[in-house]
Amino acid sequence: MAFNRDNYKKVKRAFEEKERAAKDTADAKKRALGAQHPDIAAVDRELSQTSMLIMREISQGPDRIAERIDELRRSNLALQKVREELLISHGYPANYTDPAYECEICHDAGYLADGSMCSCFKRAMVLAGYESSGIGRLLQTQSFESFKVEYYSDDARSFENMKRVFALCRAYADSFTAGAGNLLLCGKTGLGKTHISTSIAKVVIERGYDVVYDTAQNIFRDFEREKFERSYSSQESAAPSTDRYFACDLLIIDDLGTEMSNTFTVSCLYNMINSRMIAGKSMIINTNLNQDELMKRYSDRITSRLFGEFSPLLFSGVDVRQKKLGF
Repeated sequence: MAFNRDNYKKVKRAFEEKERAAKDTADAKKRALGAQHPDIAAVDRELSQTSMLIMREISQGPDRIAERIDELRRSNLALQKVREELLISHGYPANYTDPAYECEICHDAGYLADGSMCSCFKRAMVLAGYESSGIGRLLQTQSFESFKVEYYSDDARSFENMKRVFALCRAYADSFTAGAGNLLLCGKTGLGKTHISTSIAKVVIERGYDVVYDTAQNIFRDFEREKFERSYSSQESAAPSTDRYFACDLLIIDDLGTEMSNTFTVSCLYNMINSRMIAGKSMIINTNLNQDELMKRYSDRITSRLFGEFSPLLFSGVDVRQKKLGF
């Protein structure tokens, strides 16, 4: 897995804050309880000596060490039992001063005793991946499960083709690894390219990979903004926003061909494709343009890579969005 580094730092910090807050709240309750009930405070003082007593036993040498440590353990458990009974007698639940962790498995640490990542931390990383991918809202409704191949059943050839496209894209997502290869999703508007590529993104994110998904217009606007800021600013700035288009495990460019095309955007596109190919990183490109239109619009260096290094999948049929609306 290759979770996004910035997402990992953000989630790890959030878990540390949760864990600390739970412990701080428990400690505050414990101090207030001890001030109000001296009998409980006395037991807490005895319990707090356990670590020191263990160290003292260890310092006295190995003779009967296991037996002596076990005796301390039994004494500690007996004191904990006394404490629970005192809490109940004063009208509190036995776990009143235990930290109230959100996750009882890892106690909000995010990791288990064996060093493996807790399921709650994985889930938080997936949610962070949804957000950073750029399609958080789309992921709420678009998935392989919600993609209906039946919409293409009016035409037998389109129906068979779309079943094949669906199966290939599902297999691509389910088996995704670094350098899984590239897909070129072609076809007229409204045939499900965005839905399928969003579905791929969802599965790949949930499998722990870093995905960036955006339209060609937004991506090239970021490159233009970066160029403008660099040209007119003499100050060193943070890493440019375009870095994410090169660093992510899977880059999905939607609506290629709708952007204002010029030598700058063509150069940016070539740089992204070529750099990611060299780095062994995967891409998915969605476009409404056919092969002839792509060849006319972009340079030979780009089209040769699109049709040589990408697996083309043709989306066919009628506009699904219109069918959903009943037209």
